[in-house]
Amino acid sequence: MASAKVKEALEQAQAQPDPAVAYKTILSKIKTLSTPKTIADDLIAIADDILGRLSLGIVATRSAVGDLVATLQSLENHDLWIQVGRHVLDGIGSGTTTLTSSLLDHAATIRELIATAHEANEDFRDAATVLAEIPLDSSQRRVSDKNKVMIWIRIVRNYLEVDDSTNAEAYLNKLKNVMHTVDDPELNLHFKLSAARIQDSKRQFLAAAQSYHDISLSADIAEEERLHTLGMAIKCAILAPAGPPRSKALARLYRDERSAALEEFGMLEKMFLNRLLSPAEVDKFAQGLAPHQLAITQDGSTVLAKAVTEHNLLGASRLYSNISFDALGLLLGLGADKAEDTTAKMIEQGRLKGSIDQIDRIIRFESGDASGKEGSRRAEGLVHPAMRRWDNNVQAIAEDVERIIDALQSEFPKFVAAQVAAV
Repeated sequence: MASAKVKEALEQAQAQPDPAVAYKTILSKIKTLSTPKTIADDLIAIADDILGRLSLGIVATRSAVGDLVATLQSLENHDLWIQVGRHVLDGIGSGTTTLTSSLLDHAATIRELIATAHEANEDFRDAATVLAEIPLDSSQRRVSDKNKVMIWIRIVRNYLEVDDSTNAEAYLNKLKNVMHTVDDPELNLHFKLSAARIQDSKRQFLAAAQSYHDISLSADIAEEERLHTLGMAIKCAILAPAGPPRSKALARLYRDERSAALEEFGMLEKMFLNRLLSPAEVDKFAQGLAPHQLAITQDGSTVLAKAVTEHNLLGASRLYSNISFDALGLLLGLGADKAEDTTAKMIEQGRLKGSIDQIDRIIRFESGDASGKEGSRRAEGLVHPAMRRWDNNVQAIAEDVERIIDALQSEFPKFVAAQVAAV
């Protein structure tokens, strides 16, 4: 319920020859006409009077709504921005098509105010939703590429605050189409940082490490921010899958003279020098990671635990020429079967050079760097020719048996079906 003073002022405005001036006068005196308890109802009453007065005309209505928005913005009350702002938006939306289209700029400003209030209240998803409602591609409202970028970057950053990388990436893809037209160092920096955060959130740690490191070298941000992004680059490099690409990333960060001053340097140094990591060191490092960097993977382990296991496996390959499944499992803090499985995957993916003897339950490591190419396994030249002939013969026999079964299936399907059922 509006206060008596505001009601009286609105009644007097009805008789004024220029209502827009009357509304402007009321809004300029709102702090004296209203109280903290009635301010929201008073502004809502003024908005309803402006939008509900059909005789006011489009030009006068635009002017009055502009004054209302400016007054609302000057009050710097986030809850008021949300409550009154949403009511005004509903009033604009329920008006005639002509009125609604003429107030698109005012509606956009109100939505930005509401989003700012949500951001201050840490309701980041609500902020992103409100900003997404601003029409940026409408034929009735011309918006520059720079203004589009400003809105889309805010949306991306708000979604990232709630770890919603899917929606954040959707708006980042929109940004990619227009960023080349915007010559603004700050906006370009926010774009690069958002891209790095999305890569980080999606566990594309090698790409994220490169992006963070590039940002840390920018002269457009403060020294403190540069060191923070360098620390993020180190974290992502440590969490990346062990292998040649990660080794290159670690080397690049280790050689950055600024890294020695960071808390993450101890972990970086041990990783770069292929030293085994103790549980205490890993637990200390985990305290500085974000929730998504400690997420559970498909095999039931955390991202960090998996990265440390693979690193320690690489470290073991530098210390031993061969090791049993049981001894490796004990060294890595895993069971023998899990140690074998992890080793097999890394060899298959070209991240570790070696071979597995499942009969004697021994892993034999080979010297030199792995290729880093999936499916490359160990170097072909290190395999004995007799073993290659044996593998080829077994493969040929298996292919012959498969061809015979296919032929029988074509000629005698019932016989094959019966034999399969019997087995």
